[in-house]
Amino acid sequence: MNFLSIRPLLFCACFAGALLATDGLNAQNLTLEGQTGGFLTPTAYVVYSAKDQFFSHPAVSYHFVNTHAVIGDIHTFSITEGFANRAEVGYTRSVHFKGDSAAFSSLWDYSGMNVVHGKVVAIKDGQFGPWTPGIAVGGVVRTGDKFVSGALNQELFGVLKSYTNGDVYAAATKTWLHPPVPFLVNFGLKMTNGSIYGLGGQATRFGGRLFGGLGIPVPGPFGTAIVPSAGFTQQAPQVQNLGLILVGGKAHLPTTLDYAVRVTQKDNPHFAFDVGIGQVAGEIGQTQVPTGLLPPYPTSVVIPVNLEARKVLGMGLSVRY
Repeated sequence: MNFLSIRPLLFCACFAGALLATDGLNAQNLTLEGQTGGFLTPTAYVVYSAKDQFFSHPAVSYHFVNTHAVIGDIHTFSITEGFANRAEVGYTRSVHFKGDSAAFSSLWDYSGMNVVHGKVVAIKDGQFGPWTPGIAVGGVVRTGDKFVSGALNQELFGVLKSYTNGDVYAAATKTWLHPPVPFLVNFGLKMTNGSIYGLGGQATRFGGRLFGGLGIPVPGPFGTAIVPSAGFTQQAPQVQNLGLILVGGKAHLPTTLDYAVRVTQKDNPHFAFDVGIGQVAGEIGQTQVPTGLLPPYPTSVVIPVNLEARKVLGMGLSVRY
């Protein structure tokens, strides 16, 4: 489902890298799932390891996404370890609190899921010249995912099913901190069978989705860097079991757009704070529900399935020790 306004996520991904005056700036910038990057989108960087050190200091993060109207609020807690500025692994616990919709919040009435990720940098940013982008490949595995697909499996077939889904992705990222306009641009392709990072349920197939964004770093007060950003993330076209309750059998899951700002220390940063607004999904389709009436009155009516997530607030704090 397109509810997690990926918008704060994506530009956070871009601006996260845009802040980098040195490699160390990437160290504390973790995504919603714990990878180095922006709010949601991974970049071609990993947690920073000091010179001549194989292991990094761990980076930890907390993220919050306010979607209480239907989907429910999401809190994530992550820890990630880097290796020689070439790789990283991490774990995230995603904690969920039920939303306020009597009609649809039951699709997300579960405590959360576990997320494990890893990433390897194949080419470092600038490795073969000033315009060479960084290129990284990575993967994510989510376990205990009962959202939407699992809930509907119980509703339709009487069995609560817990899904495991994941992503395999490649990201290319370039940070340019020179006149006339400094920028960070990020673009990638992921193969996934999770809808909206698993929060939207299980996709009906394992398929390719594009993501990307742009951030512009500007100097801030007290030695900070401020990066406004914008980006996009394509969503899986359909969600398992969801089409069975929709009129016409298909959901409308648009590309998510996001607008966000990151604030961090310009030199040797040990923290990053993200805040943004995402434009996700509103009405994704229609469903038929019984009225409880007998003929000649209508026995069912068609109502819209509205996720009420056209404007979603997201914020996060990442810290490197």
